Amino acid sequence: MTAAEALARLEAGNQRFLAGTARFPTVQKEILTDLARGQHPYATILSCSDSRVPPELIFDAGFGELFIIRVAGNVFSPEVAASLQYAGRHLKTPLFVVLGHTKCGAVQAALDTQRSGARHHSRIQMLVDCIVPGLADLDQQSDPETLAAEAIEANVRWSMRQILETPEVRERVEEGVMKLVGAIYQIETGSVRVLE
Repeated sequence: MTAAEALARLEAGNQRFLAGTARFPTVQKEILTDLARGQHPYATILSCSDSRVPPELIFDAGFGELFIIRVAGNVFSPEVAASLQYAGRHLKTPLFVVLGHTKCGAVQAALDTQRSGARHHSRIQMLVDCIVPGLADLDQQSDPETLAAEAIEANVRWSMRQILETPEVRERVEEGVMKLVGAIYQIETGSVRVLE
């Protein structure tokens, strides 16, 4: 499967999800037996750990179809890098997606830190500190709703930039065997917008 085919499959799954015709979850014993032999996901998704953003459901994907890495704020870290490296080198998924979402608490916490110097519990602050650099170019004078939307997109693009800087991903993209895209899940509507 190519990256374009994988992205089309994700988009079609989101359309089934929106239409209420999703097939998930359907698990037959044969599927589980086959998955016990190995996995062959068609996409790797770095997503926020927010309970309202389950990639398998919003893309109407079954067991073994998506390799999902979930961390608050869909931030890039050494652990995330290792998981992405595994997906790229061993699973050879053709498509990597950084999936942000509206109403992201981690991004809002980063905005609060950036605007007013707000501090959070120690480990939460470490996570927030991973997001703040990606928000540097935002116009802090924007209205709160616009600023929040721009921050969510900027955070997705920041994670994408960091991923593209890894030698493994850069090499696979240059080879033309992998594509990295950003997307925003709209909690209010259930739709996914792929970034240009």
